[in-house]
Amino acid sequence: MSLAPIALFVHARPAHTRRVIASLQANPPARDSELIVFSDAPKKSEQADAVREVREFVRGIDGFASVKVIERERNLGLSGSITDGISRLCREQGRVIALEDDLVVAPGFLAFLNAGLDRYADAARVAQISGYMFPTETDTGVASFLPIISCWGWATWKRAWDHYDADMTGLQRLAADKEMRKRFDLGGAYPYYAMACEQKCGKLDSWGIRWHLSVFMRDLLVLYPPRSLVQNEGVDSSGTHGAGHKQLQVPLAKCDYANGKIALPDRVEVTDATLDEVKHLLRTMQPGFLRRLISWRPA
Repeated sequence: MSLAPIALFVHARPAHTRRVIASLQANPPARDSELIVFSDAPKKSEQADAVREVREFVRGIDGFASVKVIERERNLGLSGSITDGISRLCREQGRVIALEDDLVVAPGFLAFLNAGLDRYADAARVAQISGYMFPTETDTGVASFLPIISCWGWATWKRAWDHYDADMTGLQRLAADKEMRKRFDLGGAYPYYAMACEQKCGKLDSWGIRWHLSVFMRDLLVLYPPRSLVQNEGVDSSGTHGAGHKQLQVPLAKCDYANGKIALPDRVEVTDATLDEVKHLLRTMQPGFLRRLISWRPA
């Protein structure tokens, strides 16, 4: 198995950064993986001390094959930092695993993502491997393909990221096609189109909704594990969007895929049963919850 470089995007949350690093270090492939930490500059003057503390910590990280810290001289924001970092590593190394500082991952996280990257490297319809999984009821032990992206611990290749359309040119086609808009919204399960319009007019700053649109317009799919290998701890009020949305979380203690040996589908096609469960989940969740998954921005 080849090991993709790990891109970790941090800002001004020292405690969260320590937790995500500790969880990564518990993954056996970590010791042979390259870690690149992208440290964004303070957005506000009162964040300077926290950013400094984060940078002092990440400079001393061990447990990886190598660690490189890229300290931004100006604040790019999460969207800018991620798109720049992912583009850079895809260009230099062809693939990347990406995490934000408020995540905690299971011991099988790196093994699953790297296995997916290897297995579907030449499968043009696969855009992304997700470490997160929605809290569905069914667990067959087999990974699923869904037509929806995830921002919580994921991986991709240059060949897929090259389709990232920052200008959202596909939005014009959606505006003119009611049936296409309905499919974009997963049959009405969640208003992604409204989010895309908010992004286009500057009310959001989300790389995620732009990536989702890019994936949708090319009819691409994302591989999801049977159980989530990621938990987001940003629901603790440390981020801009505040607390809540805990209904998205699946305790990692319930994940018994510690070795990352999850069966991968032979055919690249939507797993209809899983998609139906996800649609039902989205319809029953509180309005706005998925905005966290798509457009989360730390303070």
